[in-house]
Formats: sequence, structure tokens, C-alpha cells
Amino acid sequence: QVQLVESGGGLVQAGGSLRLSCAASGRTFSSYAMGWFRQAPGKEREFVAAINWSGGITYYADSVKGRFTISRDNAKNTVYLQMNSLKPEDTAVYYCAAATYFSSSSYSARDRYDYWGQGTQVTVSS
Repeated sequence: QVQLVESGGGLVQAGGSLRLSCAASGRTFSSYAMGWFRQAPGKEREFVAAINWSGGITYYADSVKGRFTISRDNAKNTVYLQMNSLKPEDTAVYYCAAATYFSSSSYSARDRYDYWGQGTQVTVSS
């Protein structure tokens, strides 16, 4: 079992930055691949970024590539999402998730993830 708690959301102006954190419970955090997803009102939850267990491999949605960076600190049981150059269309509830495994073709699939956090709201004003 892994419990995930996100933090760091808030209100920011377009062009600004935020860093989201996701703290995980349990001693096996380093064995999980991690992902960030987001869900805007009236839309489906969509993939944002993912990172493998070691942090050596990362993936991004095209819409955030070059602006967002995912990272992890296994000693702190925490995964981060640094978000720069934020746009109003980035407004959503952001969720972190843990997967026992994903491949290079399945990292963006919601059903690959076994555990989810409760989400943190990010609002970008224009």
C-alpha cells in the first residue's frame, strides 16, 4: 500500500511558476514509477509527466514539454513537478500516482497506476 499526498498548488498569474510535491508513505517508494495527471472541469483526467523508479527516465505530454520538469527524491519519498511558464490552460486539479511498472508505451495510461493522491488545485489567471 502506498498513500500519496500532494501539495504546492495555488493561484498564479500566467507566466509564473509553481512546484508541486507528492509525499508518499511506505518504505517501498523507490520501487514505484510515478506520474502526474491533471483534470480540468468538464474534461477527462490527462497525463502530464512520468518518471521511472530511479529518476533516470522521464516522459512528458506534448502540451507541457519544455515547461514542466518531473523529478524525485527517493530518500525523501517525494516526487516533484516544477511548472514554469504557466498558462491559463494549465488550470486543473493535479494528481500524483504510483505504478508498480509502466513501459515506454504505457506510462500515460491511467489504468497502469495503482495508487492516487487526492489532488491539488492549480489555477492560472490570465
